[in-house]
Amino acid sequence: MTNLFGEFFGTMVLCIFGCGVVANCLLSKSKAEGAGWLTIVTGWAMAVMLGVFSAIATGAPQADLNPAVTFAKMFLGVYEPGHAVVTMLAEIAGGIAGATIVWLAFLPHWEATEDKGLKLAVFSTAPAIRNTFSNLLCEIIATAMLVIGIFAIFSKPVGGLAPGFGPYLVGMLVWALGLSLGGPTGYALNPARDLGPRIAHAILPIAGKGGSDWGYSWIPVLGPMMGAGLAVIVAKAAGML
Repeated sequence: MTNLFGEFFGTMVLCIFGCGVVANCLLSKSKAEGAGWLTIVTGWAMAVMLGVFSAIATGAPQADLNPAVTFAKMFLGVYEPGHAVVTMLAEIAGGIAGATIVWLAFLPHWEATEDKGLKLAVFSTAPAIRNTFSNLLCEIIATAMLVIGIFAIFSKPVGGLAPGFGPYLVGMLVWALGLSLGGPTGYALNPARDLGPRIAHAILPIAGKGGSDWGYSWIPVLGPMMGAGLAVIVAKAAGML
């Protein structure tokens, strides 16, 4: 269980930088307001890289930061089921903590921002076109490519990387996913990244906030988990594992 604090801390760092770049671009009177999608996906890529480094540095050598990744590794024997579940809970708790810190960092800007949807977007994803089947399918595909990409980066002989280089490549993978597949749903990819901050949005006294869109919330949880399971099947069939 020594990995739990590292997974919590790394996911917290992930969400501080990730939710932070969204807040920077969307909230009123931020100096980066309107900076756009490229800034957001680049910030999330760096957030993943820094989260992975932080998790490893604080005792989580796997540095999943993502229940979907933990779920995939459970099928590969890295985790026992009970250990996987508590690891996922630590990751979700890290998401809550990271989002709470972003709320504090942008404290005057919540009241200055009139659009309730923009406030929620700092914390959680939402689809560009709301269609249950299509939104779920997009999250399955995007997360499958995330997990397959991780397997590819760390497989042999491709994975003969210099120590510490892997997190940079995973960050580039997340950057590519945001650029290529992020538009339809905001590319949650990660239940902890979406559910944790969504819980924070629901419980924090955010000035002028609206609802937390719980009707959509299951899609960025179930979709990534299904995508991770699909990735294991595909990677094994392709000889990557």
